[in-house]
Amino acid sequence: MKILVTGAAGFIGSHASQVLLARGDEVVGLDNLNDYYDPQLKRDRLARLTDKPGFRFVQLDVADNAGMARLFAEEKFDRVIHLAAQAGVRYSLVNPQAYIDANIVGFTNILEGCRHNQVGHLVYASSSSVYGGNTNMPFSEGNSVDHPVSLYAATKKANELMAHTYSHLFNIPTTGLRFFTVYGPWGRPDMALFLFTKAMLEGRAIDVFNHGKMQRDFTYIDDIVAGVIATLDRPAEPDAGFDKQDPSPDRSWAPFRVFNIGNQGPVELMRFIEAIEKALGIEATKNLLPIQPGDVPATYADVSALTEWTGLKPGTSIEDGVARFVAWYRDYYKV
Repeated sequence: MKILVTGAAGFIGSHASQVLLARGDEVVGLDNLNDYYDPQLKRDRLARLTDKPGFRFVQLDVADNAGMARLFAEEKFDRVIHLAAQAGVRYSLVNPQAYIDANIVGFTNILEGCRHNQVGHLVYASSSSVYGGNTNMPFSEGNSVDHPVSLYAATKKANELMAHTYSHLFNIPTTGLRFFTVYGPWGRPDMALFLFTKAMLEGRAIDVFNHGKMQRDFTYIDDIVAGVIATLDRPAEPDAGFDKQDPSPDRSWAPFRVFNIGNQGPVELMRFIEAIEKALGIEATKNLLPIQPGDVPATYADVSALTEWTGLKPGTSIEDGVARFVAWYRDYYKV
């Protein structure tokens, strides 16, 4: 298949592109290479793709209406994996406009491209952040997600609603994937694992929010990519048994689905730090701080729907995943 991967220089996008190319798909990778974090890391991820047959890179912003329309019209993609977005909960308090441009305007351009060019399936990144103030765990796709606590989360909830509209109006199969705290080699420098590892190797203290009582359903990158590819290969279908009297938000009479992808096991932040300490052979100095605005104290994914749909069940242990990240970090940064 000919597949558009947006955010191809990003953490998940670069890994997903690797897997698609390895199995023989043609990949057009799109990224704007912005400076939200170190562009050199993005270029180095791309360098692992550009020498592979079947890959072509396009530097373009998804919020560029004319550029995106032209790309879709020229390329005629079979399927689309849309991972480009302005990420980060805390940054959305500082620069909200970036989230509207990338996550709302950009997503509209993706939907319009799919609509006008007969794309067979759109798989897009949602987020566990949509669960917001929910405390009923594990989080299930059938739960209400009407109480976001950050603009980032609100834009991801909006993406799911927008996708449903296009699935209904134009019969476009769309699948949203709610990622739960993705980590691993080539990860994002603004994420806790990267920040902690860097600080500990430099002899600096680490900031531990909510006094270490945060819980996250950390999900290893290989498990995430397996879920992305498996859902790509099985387009969303209408639910013949959908009950409009008691509507579930994760499925529809239209070809629309939403799935959690998590490890189905929340890990307390202190255990996460212990895994880093073990992998590095360094004991961290910890600054215990209160929870930050926009953060939620815990996430925990119910992945039974994903398992039923694809046969997959993520399961990489935190100790194994952290050790692999630390090995990559030491090699990449020569420390």
